[in-house]
Amino acid sequence: MSRTQRTEGVRRIWDKYKFVALVALAGIALLLWPSGDSGAPAERASPQQVSAVQAELQEEMEDILGRIQGVGEVRVLLTVDADGQRQLAEDSELSYSGSTAAPEDYSRSTQTVLVDSGSGDAPVVTRTVYPTYRGALVVCQGGDRAEVKLAVTEAVAALTGLSADRITVAKSQ
Repeated sequence: MSRTQRTEGVRRIWDKYKFVALVALAGIALLLWPSGDSGAPAERASPQQVSAVQAELQEEMEDILGRIQGVGEVRVLLTVDADGQRQLAEDSELSYSGSTAAPEDYSRSTQTVLVDSGSGDAPVVTRTVYPTYRGALVVCQGGDRAEVKLAVTEAVAALTGLSADRITVAKSQ
């Protein structure tokens, strides 16, 4: 078989399957391309941060609920189903060796984007996912009156996103 015959054979195969090859290469490129969601690191809040944020929210809720007429002294307990997280901006670089069609080896390096916040460098947050609450217990002096229960339940639902069946209002001693 001569060289021109082999070239002709390769050319015919290429002409016949070039679109299949291009689609396969595009698929490989998409598989290697970093996705937007999993590419950026998700910073989970530490248990101390969660409990501090939760305690702060509970204190704020106690203060605001105590101002509702008929509530009186109030205590709030929130249970968390899923704690929050922050999506951080990241600068990534992909390098590979070999041809672009079939790289032999590739490596990816990432670095969290920081900005000068005056008191030091701070990460750039691209998305914040707030905690998901499982339930709320509100104990207050006026917890035995229907209008107080309704007002407190509506307020807690508005602040936490909980449905009324996940909020319990009880009378304190």
